[in-house]
This record gives sequence, C-alpha cells and structure tokens, in this order.
Amino acid sequence: MITKCISTQASLHMVKLYLTVFSILLFSCKSGTVNLFKPTSPHEQYQHKLVSAGLDKTAIGSAWIVSSLSILQKALTVELPYRETGYFAAETVPAAAYRLSVVQGQKISVRISKKPENQFMIYTDVWEQSKDGQMKHLVSADTVGNALMFDVKTGGMIFIRLQPELLRSGQYTLEITAGPSLAFPVKSSNSSHIKSLFGDGRDANSRKHEGIDIFAPYHTPVVASAEGTVVRVNDNKLGGKVVWLRPKDRDYILYYAHLDQQLAAEGQVVVTGDTLGLVGNTGNAKTTLPHLHFGIYTSGGTVDPFPFVNTTVKTAAKVSASLINLNATLRTSGASFIYASPESNARKIISLKSGTIVKVNAASSNWYKVELPDGKPGFIPGKVLASIIKPLRKLKFSSAKELYDHPDSLSGCLKSNLKPGSTVELLGDFQTYQLVRYASNEIGWVKVE
Repeated sequence: MITKCISTQASLHMVKLYLTVFSILLFSCKSGTVNLFKPTSPHEQYQHKLVSAGLDKTAIGSAWIVSSLSILQKALTVELPYRETGYFAAETVPAAAYRLSVVQGQKISVRISKKPENQFMIYTDVWEQSKDGQMKHLVSADTVGNALMFDVKTGGMIFIRLQPELLRSGQYTLEITAGPSLAFPVKSSNSSHIKSLFGDGRDANSRKHEGIDIFAPYHTPVVASAEGTVVRVNDNKLGGKVVWLRPKDRDYILYYAHLDQQLAAEGQVVVTGDTLGLVGNTGNAKTTLPHLHFGIYTSGGTVDPFPFVNTTVKTAAKVSASLINLNATLRTSGASFIYASPESNARKIISLKSGTIVKVNAASSNWYKVELPDGKPGFIPGKVLASIIKPLRKLKFSSAKELYDHPDSLSGCLKSNLKPGSTVELLGDFQTYQLVRYASNEIGWVKVE
C-alpha cells in the first residue's frame, strides 16, 4: 500500500507538536518511581521508563527499543586504538555499534565527549562474546568525561553500543584504547626492557618460556603490580628466589623469579608499587644478566603476561575528514567500495558505482562511516564522496512519476506525483531509484523504468 504524505509545512507542525508532547511525557517519567523491577544498567533504566510511560507503543519509542537490539547485528569491525566523531540527529532514532578483538590482560578505555555537554545523554554498553556466540554484558555508563574502563578477563571479541536518548541531537567523539591492567613489576622501567617473551624456546626448545624476562640493573626494586596478598616466598631450582602474589579480586597469581633478595613475607598485604624484592639472577639464570622473570598462573595454566604489563599505549589517528559532512547526504564521485573497517586493506563488502547516495554518520581518520539508503553500514574513504548540492544533470520525464521519501515504493511514503514533462535535477542514485530535486527544493526518489 502507498502512503500519501501530507504537505511539508503541515508535517513539520505535527512533528513539532508531537515531540513537545513526547518530551513532556518523557520528562514526567524521568522523575517517577520504578517499582516493577530493578534494571541493571542506565540503558535498561531508561528503556523501563519509556515502557512505564507507555511510550513503547508509539512509533518512535518502539523504534528506539528495536534499534537497541538490531544495531548489534550490524556492528562494524574496528581495530584498537579507534577514534571517531559522529552525529546523532533527533529526527531519527540513531545508534552505533562496534566489534573489536581484545586480548586477555588488556585494560580497555572507552571515552566519549559530546557537544552539547548538557541535555544530550548517550548510553554506553559493552558485551563480551563467548566462543559459543553468547553475549555477556560487562559494563555500562550514561555519563561522559570520565573513561569507562574494564579489564579483559578472557581474550576474544567485545561489542560496544552507543545509543542516545530520544529527541536529542548532538555531536560526539568516541575514543577506544588499550593499555595494561597491571602496573609494571620493575621500578623505573617499562616494556622496552622486556627481552624474552612468553612461548620462546628454552633448553634447546625442550620447553617453552612461561613468562617474560625484564632486564634491569642488579638490585633494582621489584614491585607489586597490583594490590594483593603475598601467598608464598620460597626458593626453587629454576626460579631461584621467588615471590608469589595473589592480586585482590583477580583469579590468578603473579610469579616473581630470579630475585637476589626477597623483601616480602608470606601473608603480607601489599599495595601497588610496594617492593617485593630486588632484581638478581638466582636459579637457572646464574649465567645471564640480572633480570626479573615475571609469570602469571591461572587455574588453566600460565598465560602471556605481556598484555597485562605492556606500557606502550597507542593513540588513534586524529579525525581529518571534514566534520561539515556529518549527518549529510553525499554521493560517490567515482566507482568505489564500502569497506568493513576504515583501513585500505580491509575487506570490501559492497561495490558502489559513481553517483551512489550515502548518509554520513561519523568520521574516523580520513574515512567516513556511512549508511546506504537500504540501511547497510560501512566505511568509505572521504576523498571519494562529493556534495549533492550541484546536480549531476537535469532530467525531463516523458511520463508521470511518483516521488517517494525512500527508494522503495512498498515501504516509502509518496510525497507527490510528477506530471509528464516535469524537469528535475538528478542528485544521485541507488539501485533502481534516482534521487532528484524538484520544484522548490523538494527532494525525493523516483523509480527508474
């Protein structure tokens, strides 16, 4: 069925009236008491208030709830570190989702800044995906400024979702970085002093190195990488003088070996930075330069300590693509591709011909995160997009045409009927539809016969 659209002026008046009433209802429900259940995240609390106010039965409220789930199915793959600046428009029901690979031991930081700072809330949620595909909620926030930070307990994939509250427009900048979840175990040192890695061959490759070796001058202090309890201080054949530390609220034990002196005692409670011993070369390290062998033991065996203490924190490239194009409709200036991530070597997911229409949602480095008219998302180099202000050419229709608000005659709204002989400006196209400008700057889609 074709839906006939009302006039633009009447439509805008109705939208403004509807949004005013909707805002009053939403404001009222914000101050109400929630008694039915206790939501576990700010996003769930907001959604529960929408439902309590009956707004889930409105088109816009229902769309917000559906979008919160469907956006995860369209999550775009990005690599650490990542930065983007985007725009959420009040007249739509926007959301964004990201899929990225993380390593056990990393501390992930998700930071959001926004304009305007007030009256524009963004709900941030993070999930980890298990090997069987199940999603486990990790952390959430509804504030900005302070980074949302969490330790990666198991390596794999995580998903991050951003969703603004209804009826608010604003610009945001998202930054995702990875750093160490533990303090470096050798005082006044960093990961550049690590000379032997986890898994390296030992004793003519008869065994694997189960830690990392951090070289430092003789008697350099070896320090607690986290608050915790010293559970053992002893000697053994391989490690020489060793100290074992169980960090508070963590399910693994830290192993410090080849110490010249052990300064901690069993049962001692320490804080990050407390001295546990001094660097040496005891045990099977007598013929090597002084160093600390640092290991991490879990119930499943040893794990690579490097991500836990890697002090090198990379920052994402600055956004260089023009922010003027945020929330703008553009077209490709030549044949191009939609990429799975903002990298030239990323997987190409969609081939685009010249003149294809896209909507710009965000910018990352010199790329744009875009959405095709059918809702498919991806990344495209900023240099291949152009404004639609200047038309490609003029068209004169020999037969009557129907002008839609969307390139789909089944789901699109009929804006107007164009008579035979009508002249329009061609702005771009998508599949079997052309985006045209008609009369007093009215823009819509016509089907190509």
